[in-house]
Amino acid sequence: MRRRTAVILQSDMAANLQMIGNAALLDLPDKVAFLSSRRISAADVLKCYEWAEKIRDTETCVVSGFQSPLEKDVLKFLLRGRVPIILVLARSLWKTIPEELRDPVGLGRLLIVSPVSATRASVATATARNRWILANCTSLVLGSLDPGGNLAKLVASFSSLSRYMLTEEGRGIAPLVE
Repeated sequence: MRRRTAVILQSDMAANLQMIGNAALLDLPDKVAFLSSRRISAADVLKCYEWAEKIRDTETCVVSGFQSPLEKDVLKFLLRGRVPIILVLARSLWKTIPEELRDPVGLGRLLIVSPVSATRASVATATARNRWILANCTSLVLGSLDPGGNLAKLVASFSSLSRYMLTEEGRGIAPLVE
C-alpha cells in the first residue's frame, strides 16, 4: 500500500458520508465486516482475538464499528499488523483523531467513516452504521450472534452476503447456519 502523509477529509453530502483517511480503501474488491453481538462468552472472545491475530498481516480489508470493548480489543490487534481497516462510527466524525489512530491514517492503512450526522452514538445510529457496513462488504465474520438480538435481525436482511461464524480457537470460519 502506498504511504500517504496527508489526512484526507471528505464529505459526500448526498449520502451524508464523512471520511478521514485513505478513501481508496472503499474501492478494495474484498472487504470483510467484523460484527459481534453485545452478549458474548469468554470462549467466543478468545476466538475473536485469535482471528484478529491471524488476519492482521493479510491484505484483507476489515470493516467494523470497533465500538464495544471486544471490538476495540480486536482493533488493537489489527493495528499491530498491516491489514487495511475501515472504522465506521455510529456518530459524526471526531474533531481530533485519537492518538493511536494517527499513524495508521497517515500511512494510508485506515479510513474513518461516519455515515450518520448525530453527535452521540445511539441504538438507532449503531443500527444505521451496521447497515452501512453490511451494504459495503463482500463477507461478514461474526464473533457471536444472539439469535433474538438486533444484530441477528439485521444480518438476516442481508441474505446475499457471505456470512460466517468463527470456529473453535479462531482457526477458521464456518458458514452461518440459520
